[in-house]
Amino acid sequence: MIDLQSLSRELPVLIAGPTASGKSALALEIAARQGGRIINADALQVYADWRVLTARPAPEDEAAAPHHLYGHVAGTHAYSVGEWLAELRGLLRAGGARPIIVGGTGLYFAALTEGLAAIPPTAREIRAEADALRTGKGGLAEMIAALDSATRARIDLQNPMRVQRAWEVQRQTGRGLAAWQEETPPPDMPLSAVQPLLLDAERDWLNARIARRFDQMLEGGALDEASANLSGWSPDKPSSKAIGAAELIAHLKGELTREEARTTATIATRQYAKRQRTWFRTRMGLWHPVPLPP
Repeated sequence: MIDLQSLSRELPVLIAGPTASGKSALALEIAARQGGRIINADALQVYADWRVLTARPAPEDEAAAPHHLYGHVAGTHAYSVGEWLAELRGLLRAGGARPIIVGGTGLYFAALTEGLAAIPPTAREIRAEADALRTGKGGLAEMIAALDSATRARIDLQNPMRVQRAWEVQRQTGRGLAAWQEETPPPDMPLSAVQPLLLDAERDWLNARIARRFDQMLEGGALDEASANLSGWSPDKPSSKAIGAAELIAHLKGELTREEARTTATIATRQYAKRQRTWFRTRMGLWHPVPLPP
């Protein structure tokens, strides 16, 4: 995959890539050979209530090297990129082994390497209004129409959560997200100070891995995990955005067969991976590409 001998043992390593591309395995290999602590940069792996379905590192992997910011957030909490960056800063201030930051959430890496605008937190009532719009008929189009043109040109309009976030910022502050981003402070880790690796996965190869991994999740207890989440299930709960969660819950409720749930979740994962690859191509052109398969 990559010649680990070419990596500095001193500089932080950043590993980004689409879901199922092998990011966690690479991070663990680097930690095993060169030392380091692994820090999560995946917005769904932070949640405590979905380990299997979000492909969090297994307990034996967590025991093999220090792991941070995994499974530490309640599923009801709308964890933000600002909170992630603040927690990461705390880990870095505390010192320790060289950080190996790994995940598939491009927004986290953008905040880390490009800086994060100091946008005030969203009020609870505005978040509730935005949630209602996003889940209601025609609400997403209404939110998009309300955004300023600069923000519409900058964000992924196919991603409902990105649209909602931009709408909340404009509703809360009276300024567009793009205007706030123009005032972004210097980054915590500019690309010149790190080793940024981008796993560049070929589509068909990745799609096959996605299908295999979901089958492995089912064999590894994903349905049991869904059963444990069934009583408190709500599609509006932040952790419910875990891909495959809605499909497995629907299966447990008798609304989908197991095979229908498997097929639908696999398709959703492929679509998510496509969105990730689009983001990486657009925003991570200066990262070092690691072609997959080798």
